[in-house]
Amino acid sequence: MLLKTSLRSFFAHKGRMALSLIAVVLSVAFVSGTLVFSNTATSTFDKLFATTATDISVRPAMPEGADGERPGDELRTVPVGLEKTIAAQPGVKSARGDVTVQNAVLVNPVTNKAVGPTSGAPTITGSWSNDQSMLKITSGAAPAGPSQIVLDADTAKKAGLGLGSKLRVIVQSGNHDFTISGIATFQTTNPGAALAFLDLPTAQRDLLGKEAFSTVEVTGDGSRTNDQLKAAALAAVGSGYQVLTAEEQKAEGKSQMGFLDFMKYAMLGFAGISLLVGGFLIINTFSMLVAQRTREIGLMRAIGSSRSQVNRSVLIEALFLGVLGSTLGLLAGIGLAIGLIQLMKATGMNLSSADLEIGASVPIASYAVGIVITVLAAWIPARRASRISPMAALRDHGTPTEAKANRVRAVIGLVLAAGGTALLFAAAGASSAGTGGQLLGAGVFLSLVGLVVLGPLLSTWMVGALGAVLPALFGPAGRLAQRNATRNPRRTGATAAALMIGLALVTGASVVTSSMVSSANEQIDSSVGADYIVQSRQGTALTPAIVAAARSTPGLKHLTLQKSIDAVLTTPDGTQSKKELTIAANTFTQDFKFPVESGSAEAAFAVGGIAVDGKFAKEHGLKVGDRIKADYEQGRIQELTVGEISKPGSELFDGNFFTSIDTVSQVIPTADLPADQAIFAVAADGADPARTLAALEDSLKEYPQLMIKDRAGYKEIIQTQVNSLLYMVYGLLGLAIVVAVLGVVNTLALSVVERTREIGLLRAIGLSRRQLRRMIRLESVVIALFGALLGTGLGLAWGVTSQQVLSGQGLNLLTVPVGTIVAILLASAVIGLLAALLPAFRAGRMNVLAAIATD
Repeated sequence: MLLKTSLRSFFAHKGRMALSLIAVVLSVAFVSGTLVFSNTATSTFDKLFATTATDISVRPAMPEGADGERPGDELRTVPVGLEKTIAAQPGVKSARGDVTVQNAVLVNPVTNKAVGPTSGAPTITGSWSNDQSMLKITSGAAPAGPSQIVLDADTAKKAGLGLGSKLRVIVQSGNHDFTISGIATFQTTNPGAALAFLDLPTAQRDLLGKEAFSTVEVTGDGSRTNDQLKAAALAAVGSGYQVLTAEEQKAEGKSQMGFLDFMKYAMLGFAGISLLVGGFLIINTFSMLVAQRTREIGLMRAIGSSRSQVNRSVLIEALFLGVLGSTLGLLAGIGLAIGLIQLMKATGMNLSSADLEIGASVPIASYAVGIVITVLAAWIPARRASRISPMAALRDHGTPTEAKANRVRAVIGLVLAAGGTALLFAAAGASSAGTGGQLLGAGVFLSLVGLVVLGPLLSTWMVGALGAVLPALFGPAGRLAQRNATRNPRRTGATAAALMIGLALVTGASVVTSSMVSSANEQIDSSVGADYIVQSRQGTALTPAIVAAARSTPGLKHLTLQKSIDAVLTTPDGTQSKKELTIAANTFTQDFKFPVESGSAEAAFAVGGIAVDGKFAKEHGLKVGDRIKADYEQGRIQELTVGEISKPGSELFDGNFFTSIDTVSQVIPTADLPADQAIFAVAADGADPARTLAALEDSLKEYPQLMIKDRAGYKEIIQTQVNSLLYMVYGLLGLAIVVAVLGVVNTLALSVVERTREIGLLRAIGLSRRQLRRMIRLESVVIALFGALLGTGLGLAWGVTSQQVLSGQGLNLLTVPVGTIVAILLASAVIGLLAALLPAFRAGRMNVLAAIATD
């Protein structure tokens, strides 16, 4: 009987459930879409790693503590004799020496445009082998001789290249031109990398500069396990090498895909925000339905229904809503995942919607999230319904608002808000970013919950204040709108809270990103003296040919080349620390203005000097003149004198160590130094800066991988990068704001139903349809502005505190985006108007007599 009653009630009010259903569908779709996309991307890479993994792979060992090769580092190789040594081991079917590098740049010499991705996925160039299973030549032939190259089909199609086309490979040894002899097609989905292949002798000569291999790939004959093959190989080759089994190779590949996990959890986080906002919508829906069904619930109680039965009846309706919303959300999420795959294709990650991976985790998560959030949100209204007395319900009284409950709410809300505020102040004054971050997180949570709890109480006077001008401007319609907005503070507070959350996050993110841009610009203005900066977009080193071309540019006063090298620093207290040293010519002190705490940059770049980070100096008790031992490996050790200690607070210098090329060249031959990573240039006295920039760009036009900017252009890059991050946040928060807008629409629509008789009476005594619609629109605008003001204030507090927490990490300039905040408030008013269109239209079409006769 209880189930039947709940079903009848659910379908009798299905129209009023529609917007709550949409909120559940959107939130669940975000969750399921994220999981399907993540599963598909992970599966695609797993298949790729499984295809490329051999039984064991022998490669050079990475130095202890190294995170990987940096641009400019010497390529690590294994000797050619290792191939035969491995092949002679028992259980080995074949051993194949391969050449593979990721420091090469592919260019179309006809157009001087880069071929392949310029960011994200790598460009891999190596030696072709008919034994590899990742690609198959589907057009033309394998490379043979010093002038032929094979290109993967996806890259060839994007670049408009085919058989016979010219392709240039730019590496440290120089520029090498080839003719495409074959097109190779991936045998599994290509996630976006560009691959090019030479024959082995050409790859060794042009890519490595010597007769060697990058790795030796081994296939067993089946008589031994991969672990046994690994043990035998390690015993045969000795120290200095790394041997990975197939499983270890796959695990290594997966570990390099950390950005997929970041995307997954970031999107799930934003989905959680949407679910939270949707929860307010569901609470409002069931609260209003309970209020509208007071007499019905009273009758149920009068004929014998217990409180628990009434409670379960409402929760069963919520369960139906959750199941239906989760089902539709799951289906919508699959569509969303397909859309994400198409979007990632546009960015270079070539996933296929034909390879969708759904798995059991997706429906389980979808139904768990949809049902749990819906039932939890309906629990408060269900509990409220169960407490209605039969007699009060039969007299059609609404559920009274208890003064005691309001006092308890006020106390709890004030305590939470005060606690959150105190934590935000503590975070702003924290001595370290780590401690400040923890306090900030707790402060954000408590302040948010505090304002949500206080929302109904704040709405009484804030909405009244916002609506104070309405009677003067809009007459009776304005006065009615003001009173309607304050009639049910709990409902108004819950509706505004949903909008508040989304706008608080948007405002906070805007403050942080604006501060990031202004801080970076301020640091560039105060620290960078160079007029021009040349770097590779792809993270590759600058070749000698690039440096020579830059030097030939007319109108330059000087060029400074920057390199980096690892060194183990031993301080006077005996502590050893592995650090990356930036090494450059003495003119570096003219290109950058060091934030000197003590000493001078000139002393640091004198032969035998070093500039150290202020935090490092404090930790080890260093002062100017102290001696530090620098160990560059292979017995290359020198004593350095601290010439400058940098003041903390600059992103360009914090954590960095500097010395001159002349200093390091005393123990490392110039030919053995790493390749250049960046060029800094200053225009000659009297030279036109714009013409000199154009001349520099012309000198380097054959190298499309380069980013050539003046200071203004460099600022634009920072602005673009930050804006990309901000727009992504806006896009992800957009779903939460959409759900919040649905909440406003839902509240107004149910409010119109709830006030049907009242609306009929107002129309009967002379209120026109136009005035009625205006009343509802104004009510909506006031509620939306209330939520926007709360959200903006909360977001400003979060954003300002975040800037203070990160002030020691380079975010030292607070910037409040006034234009963005004004736009948010104006947009909120527009949102209020749009949200009211449908409810106002419906109210205006009501039949007056039928409305008055409504029970």
